Amino acid sequence: MQESNRNVDPAELAKFAALAQSWWDPKGPSKPLHDLNPLRLQYIERRLGLAGKQVLDVGCGGGILSEALSRAGAQVLGIDLSTAVLDVAELHALESKIAVEYRSIAAEELARERPAAFDLVTCMEMLEHVPDPAAMMKALAALAKPGAQIVVSTLNRNPLAFAVAILGAEYIARVLPPGTHEYLKFIRPSELARWGRDAGLELRDLTGITYHPFTRSFRLSQNTDVNYLAHFSRLPT
Repeated sequence: MQESNRNVDPAELAKFAALAQSWWDPKGPSKPLHDLNPLRLQYIERRLGLAGKQVLDVGCGGGILSEALSRAGAQVLGIDLSTAVLDVAELHALESKIAVEYRSIAAEELARERPAAFDLVTCMEMLEHVPDPAAMMKALAALAKPGAQIVVSTLNRNPLAFAVAILGAEYIARVLPPGTHEYLKFIRPSELARWGRDAGLELRDLTGITYHPFTRSFRLSQNTDVNYLAHFSRLPT
């Protein structure tokens, strides 16, 4: 597939490729991903279980979630279109002796190659970085087996999310590089739910992730105003 036809923004790929060498530094630019990862894994394990599941991690980056899913007993394939971060992911998995497979392939391409192949599809902090998130939801649905599960995380679009995720995280606390996010690409839960329905998915749960500035820690919450996780099921055919 020609890159021009892929659901990808080259500028976004460049942003994350620039972070590749520091991806596994828990105090570096990817620190928020390291801090969020235990919560994501906890959410998935509590709702779905992982032992023996065939799991696809879309937009896996350097493999922080992919490795955690594998350690929890899943058979994991991580895909990303940045070869720089995939090189880091493969090297880290090798050094850590973690059995994760990685491929540089678009979700839409893999859906044509392996339709309805996975028990669980995850897509974390990626939907707000692609040109057509609705199309990405359809690709995620096509990759899941009928009755299988999809878990995504993204950012809500409202003034509070702008203040926290962009002004606070990128320009005040500097926990993310400036320009990491574009506010207009943030996604309201109602939009995500609609795209899910259009893709043949049923929304099962929305759970927020809140940040405590005093303890500098994240926790799961009913508040979805900024970061949130969404759990979908693919409807049986």
